[in-house]
Order: sequence, then C-alpha cells, then structure tokens
Amino acid sequence: MKKTFLLLVTLMICVTTYAQKNEIKAAEKALKNDDFATAVAEIGKAEGLVASADDKTKAKFYYVKVQAYAGMAKTDPSDANYNTAGAAFADLTELEKQMGSSKYTTLAAPSMDVLISEISAKGIKSYQDKNYSEAKNELFQVYQMSKKDTVFLEYAANAAYLDKDYDMALGYFTSLKDLQYTGITTEYSAFNSETGEREIMSSKSNMDIMVKTGTYNDPQVTTTESKQPTIIKNIAFVYVEKGDTDKAIAAVKDARLVAPDDVNLILTEANLQIKLGNKDEFAKLMNEAIALDPNNASLYFNLGVINAEQGEVEKAKEYYNKCIELDPAYVDAYINLGSTILEDDKGLVEEMNKSLSDFKKYDEIKARQVELYKKVIPLYEKAYELRPDDIDTVRTLMSLYENTGMDDKFSTTKAKYDSLK
Repeated sequence: MKKTFLLLVTLMICVTTYAQKNEIKAAEKALKNDDFATAVAEIGKAEGLVASADDKTKAKFYYVKVQAYAGMAKTDPSDANYNTAGAAFADLTELEKQMGSSKYTTLAAPSMDVLISEISAKGIKSYQDKNYSEAKNELFQVYQMSKKDTVFLEYAANAAYLDKDYDMALGYFTSLKDLQYTGITTEYSAFNSETGEREIMSSKSNMDIMVKTGTYNDPQVTTTESKQPTIIKNIAFVYVEKGDTDKAIAAVKDARLVAPDDVNLILTEANLQIKLGNKDEFAKLMNEAIALDPNNASLYFNLGVINAEQGEVEKAKEYYNKCIELDPAYVDAYINLGSTILEDDKGLVEEMNKSLSDFKKYDEIKARQVELYKKVIPLYEKAYELRPDDIDTVRTLMSLYENTGMDDKFSTTKAKYDSLK
C-alpha cells in the first residue's frame, strides 16, 4: 500500500514538473515570436506550480517571466508590467545567489537595464517638469527594480516631500537613514577652454580623452560629500511640516550631532523653539547661528522680529539696522524698522486725545508726531524703491505724506495706490 502511495506521489510530481516545463517552453516559444501576451498567459499557468519545482526550473521560470513582462512593457508601459518584471528579476537574483550561479541573472540583465532606463527617464522628466506626484512613484519604482541604485530612493523621497506627501517622504528618508546611505560619488571633470566652464565627465577615460583633444585642461577627480547629514535634516524638516514639533526637535538634535555647524539646522531648531514659546532658547540658538555666520543678514532680521515681539524695541531696532547694513536691499528690514519706530505713535495719539481741550499742548504733541513720521518716511521710501508694487508699503507712504503735509508726494503715491487696487 505504501509503495502504491509513493508511486502515486512520484507520478504526481513528475506530471507537475512536466506541466511546468511544458508551460515554460510554450512561453519561450511565444517570446521568440514576440507574442508577449501568450508568454504571459503561459507563465501564469506555471505560476501556481513553481513552488514545488527544483531550483534550476525555478530559475528558468523567473528568467522567462522577466522576459515576458519586459516585452509586455514595450506595448503597455504600465506600472503593473514594470513591477512584475522587477519582482521576477529580484526573485531570480536571490535564487541564483543561493545557488551560487548567475546564468539566468546575466541573461535577464539587458532586458532589465532597458526597463530601468525607460522608467528612470520618465521619473526624471516628471521631476524636472515639477510633476512630483508622478515622479515620486516612478523614481521609487526604479529603486524597487534595482535596489543597488539607492540614489533613486533619495530622488523619490525628495519628490514626495515636494509633493507634500510627508508620510511617504518620511518613510523613504528613514529607509535611507537605516541603509546608512551616503550618496558619495567620484566625479571627473575638466575645464572647457572654449566655454570657460568646468564640465563633469561620465568617466575617467572620457575625461582623459577630452583632455587629449586639447579643448579641455585641468582635469580633476573629486569625491562628493556624504549626504547622511542632509538625509537626517530632511527627516527633521518632514516632522516640521507634519506639525510634530517634539519629534522634529529630536530629529534636529540628531542631525546636529552629524552637522554641528549647519546654520540652517540651528535656524530650524530656533523656529521650533519659538513655536513652543521658548523665547530664551530661540535667542540662544540665534546668537549661536550669528557666531557661525556673522554676515548673514537674515539672522539679524529674525532676531529683530523676536525682540520686537518681546517688547525689546531698542534691541529690535539695532538688529534691523544691522540687517540693513549687511544687506541694503533687505526690504522687510526697512518696513519692520519703520513699523517698530512707529510704535511710539500709539502713545502720542493717546496724549493728543487727552489734550483735545488744550490746543497748545495738542499742537506740541502733533508736531512731535509729524517729526516721528518724517523720521520713518525715508525707510518706507527705500522699501518702495526696492518693491514698488507692494500695496501695503504704498498705502503707508500715502498716509505718512498726507499727515506731514507733503501734498505733491501724497498725490503721486495715491495715483500709484489706485493703480494697484
């Protein structure tokens, strides 16, 4: 009885194996005729039987599957065809790695290279066209099809971030961090004497050839910096966008361990601290940033803003003036400085309201108000010069001219204001 059972099992295995091989052969025959639809259908028939096949049969199955779906992708470049071909290639690669072989992996590689080239071109074009919703999926698809091309996971993460898909971006950036991705590459370049610009070459041999032509000189081989600090920073920025302040601060502190002198990181943490109401910590971080980048006008502007909010008017004025000193075209510094100076106007208006019956005192206060207005007019005029179509600045100037009796300037500014409404 046992012998009969074993014989039946053996016969079933033989029949199954025979069916698998028959269907694989049928798929191969269809491939020779470029009948990819039939090849896919035959592969589908063998799919459920492949688990029980021997490794050599499995390897051939995965190879034929790659070819079938790669062929289908020529006429139907859908995600399904690309992904199925990629998954089959991954299964093939893993299986032959365990077998200590690379026969079918080598044979399938050219078809996969074509697919990867096609989908990467699509992804890069979508990214360049700022179609980030498509790019994030296409670029990740490249990574799935070729895990060695980790740079495409980085591109997909950036595309997801720009598409404001913060959950996807966080997942991809975290994967890059876990993979300890550095993105370090070797670049070959030479100076083009005709254009006066340094150009990146595809390889060392290409660089050497171009130098030999005489058109290029000063060849250089450089190694790019690690992208690990940027990856960790981006995780922090994603948490900022998601509104998860505590995790954002933790991520920023993590990033600062890798890049302690990165001013943008310090500013990011400073902005997070101010959101939490930690004004002292904000000021400390801003001063730390200034120590690292003393000529950064934006740092002084931000310190001016926070000091103004805290009621430290004189300090705010100092910071705005320093900002203007470093960058005379910093429009918002002129506007904010003027606005800070005009804070004194509130007190003058209150005094005038209390002195309505004392004409002499009222006139004295009014004269002080006019002097205050004249003091800030040059600031708003400079802001207007730098940003002539800002309606708020024009409106403020119009009011200042009217209240200081500058009728000609008032008329000109009003005409401008009317044209902007």
